[in-house]
Amino acid sequence: MDDVFKALADPHRRQLLDNLNAHNGQTLRDLCSGLDMARQSVSKHLAVLEAANLVTTVRRGREKLHYLNAEPINAITERWINQYDRHRIRALADLKTALEQPVNNPEFVYTTYINTTPQRLWQALTDPAFTRRYWGLTIDTDWQPGSTMTWHVPGTTITDPAQLVLEADPHRKLAYTWHTFTPQWAEGSGIDDDTLTTIAAEPRSKVTFEIEPLGDIVKLTVIHDGFEPGSTVLGMITQGWPALLSSLKTLLETGEALPDA
Repeated sequence: MDDVFKALADPHRRQLLDNLNAHNGQTLRDLCSGLDMARQSVSKHLAVLEAANLVTTVRRGREKLHYLNAEPINAITERWINQYDRHRIRALADLKTALEQPVNNPEFVYTTYINTTPQRLWQALTDPAFTRRYWGLTIDTDWQPGSTMTWHVPGTTITDPAQLVLEADPHRKLAYTWHTFTPQWAEGSGIDDDTLTTIAAEPRSKVTFEIEPLGDIVKLTVIHDGFEPGSTVLGMITQGWPALLSSLKTLLETGEALPDA
């Protein structure tokens, strides 16, 4: 956590985080615009933020896009928050909230580092015996691109031909469309009728898991996109993914998932 506090100590780096909070998914050129800093200086500050995992990057064609990443702040909040005074706690809580807020670019990007192997992580993402433990649901599919998916969530089963595996490169990349929002799912999840009507009318989103081995650990980047500006679903998954991925990480590293909130 020393890297996180070191990264946050510099006002220029906090300014870069503020800029990403205002508009996520920016290129280096975008971030340099309007800043009284040389391109090389901005690159060095971004490198520090990436090393602290406060910023994560995603390649889109020839472009390298930068995103806020809430994972290190979540780790501080969940594991070490009691070590700091009230003012530090309030500052961390405010930053955590800012990092998890849906922003102008309608997609969610989150990176975490897990002490596991790509093979084990792939199994945790696809094997019902694993997903049941940290997610509380299972998915029936053969995990081949184009195959349909049946979601078994508490209280109901969700089937829809639009629930599809989009990409499946074992131990490297997995992508699929998000599930359909049914009345039975809404009832079991405590979703009211007005919210169900709103989210059911939104375009179907998709989630991508990018797996990258880094020595003895694995870098997992989750990209959930396909949303329209102002999406209600985006706000919902933005709150859900950090807790879910923390439970996944804990399960793989300790053998026990986090207890339900």
